[in-house]
Amino acid sequence: MNWFHWFANPARFMRFAARLQPWIMALGLATGAAGLYYGLIDSPADYQQGETVRIMYVHVPSAWMAMFVYVFMAFAAASFLIWKHPLADVAAQAAAPVGAGFTLMALVTGSLWGQPMWGTWWVWDARLTSVLILFFLYLGYIALVNAFDDPERGSKAGAILLLVGAVNVPIIKFSVDWWNTLHQPASVARMDGPAIDPSMLLPLLLMAAAFQLYFFYLLIVRMRGELTARRIRLLRLSDPA
Repeated sequence: MNWFHWFANPARFMRFAARLQPWIMALGLATGAAGLYYGLIDSPADYQQGETVRIMYVHVPSAWMAMFVYVFMAFAAASFLIWKHPLADVAAQAAAPVGAGFTLMALVTGSLWGQPMWGTWWVWDARLTSVLILFFLYLGYIALVNAFDDPERGSKAGAILLLVGAVNVPIIKFSVDWWNTLHQPASVARMDGPAIDPSMLLPLLLMAAAFQLYFFYLLIVRMRGELTARRIRLLRLSDPA
């Protein structure tokens, strides 16, 4: 854990992030361009779903990122409560709007995909309902941390909400196995290997990597902005004039 404590220093993080940021952006753009080419042009249409299957290349990575970002925030919340690392609180707050955006994108693209496949925009099945709850958890966290005059109290209350809400993530993941649902079982993360054709798996994984890099790029941008804003507030408070 020494590297974790070493990296938690805000000044050290600012220097490291400034060097890393352009590389993440370049790699994300290259990965995203390759994913869009293979997903929209090179990969075949599905024999049952036709061209509508291409929504998968946005919907599935969005859904994965919706869960990943929340788990990331829950770990940051635990680090903030246990080790009092201020950078962990900054990371959680910086990631929240990005995670909410990914969740909203998963809900919208899932609805656009579901209407032609299932004949309905929405059903209250376990997967859809638990993802909607995840979206409300993101919004609730953002509202809660900003509801206190004392920022530290808001951060602690938000961290507790994140840890309590983390129980919803495995419910989303395994809902298709535990309950009857319109969603098909997992086709990529399986014990016996992916069930999806390699011609579709490649662009899906490329888009997933691009979404992951996009998240880390936005996270660094938002964290650097928040750390700069906090430094300015401290300077103003310390200025006797």
